[in-house]
Amino acid sequence: MNVQEIIRSIEAEHLKSDIPQIYVGDTVRVGVKIKEGNKYRVQPYEGVVIGKRNGGINETITVRKVFQGVGVERVFLLHSPRIDNIKVVRRGKVRRAKLYYLRNRTGKATRIKQRFDRPL
Repeated sequence: MNVQEIIRSIEAEHLKSDIPQIYVGDTVRVGVKIKEGNKYRVQPYEGVVIGKRNGGINETITVRKVFQGVGVERVFLLHSPRIDNIKVVRRGKVRRAKLYYLRNRTGKATRIKQRFDRPL
């Protein structure tokens, strides 16, 4: 057994199976575990997926939302223990792999058409 196979077998133990199929352009609600004192609570973070990276254990999504007039982006490691749940709120119809152009737009120009041919 070579090194690559050993690494893959160890990573396979930590992969989550309850992650939905996420595409760029989707609006998602990510439940993030936040530690306050000695307790944990789940804080939702909702926004548009503007990018996806890698695969397997290192898979990440970049989620953008506008909060009080300021654009906020967060990168989430999908298989991290800090992520409690991910829910797809709506599917977006886009033609690009990365939606970085949304950073330069404001208001109604940031809207993405809804897509109905993929289930939620």
